[in-house]
Amino acid sequence: MLDIKVNTENVQEFVRISAADLTALVARIGGPGDEFLVCRRIPDLPDEFIQTARTRGEGFALEYCDGSTLHHTDLGDDESDRVAAAIVAWARHEEGWEAGFSWEPTQLPASDEVPQLPQAVREEVEEYVRGLLAQGYIGRRELAEAAEEWLVDGNERPVSPAQARLLVDRLWVERVREQDAWEGVTDPERIAAAFTALDAGGITAREHFTCCRTCGLAEIRGAGEEDARGFVFFHFQGTEAAAEHGDLALYYGGFKCTPEYTAKIGHEVVAALQEAGLSTQWSGSPDEAICVQDLDWRRRLVG
Repeated sequence: MLDIKVNTENVQEFVRISAADLTALVARIGGPGDEFLVCRRIPDLPDEFIQTARTRGEGFALEYCDGSTLHHTDLGDDESDRVAAAIVAWARHEEGWEAGFSWEPTQLPASDEVPQLPQAVREEVEEYVRGLLAQGYIGRRELAEAAEEWLVDGNERPVSPAQARLLVDRLWVERVREQDAWEGVTDPERIAAAFTALDAGGITAREHFTCCRTCGLAEIRGAGEEDARGFVFFHFQGTEAAAEHGDLALYYGGFKCTPEYTAKIGHEVVAALQEAGLSTQWSGSPDEAICVQDLDWRRRLVG
């Protein structure tokens, strides 16, 4: 699978698409309302993308942006395989992938100058954004919105949209470079694997689900399959605690509302977590949350 997200003109989105499926997608475009696609890396990086558009009977336009310069080339209508191969090589970071094309470079226009934030404001917003980055569930655009709104007080808005984007992009790239050095499977990936297995086994399992326990319990029934036997989830506050302290509370239950059935679901959840290599603490009581302990919370950014 390719670590990219593909968006098409007809509002389809493909996350971590295979090379074969991407090739088929490039060959498909060119009809009304379906003339282009845009590919971004996972995790997304500012002003870094590759895109192609096709006019049937005329050919393809292929463009990529490296952060400061937009490069453009035109290809024939029968060269969809060549276009797809270039996008696949770009996605795989293959050295020299752009060779063999006649690129026309265009410098991106300079951004308007953005006033610097006062030091106290900048430091407070940076601390907040770093915390959200450590949790790992929010994309770059959502982070910029959160940074802009963090210190709003009535009509006072100390951080402009442009200031928020600039600050978030800097910290986002810093975090991406940091995670490039991570090796092996991380604990959040172990949790994701356990939740995937539970979901496949009829237990609705959701990460970073709703703001709190009360809202999660109210909404989890509608979050999975109608024939699900039970559920498990952790909420936003739980994610924050895991990122800060390494312990994560999981809430679970059975859709047959008996203590015995709830405990049965709890035992299945614990077994899946332990199978994934995680440490848990739970008394076996259906009245107690399951605690996943001693987590090294390094969740890779995906937005």
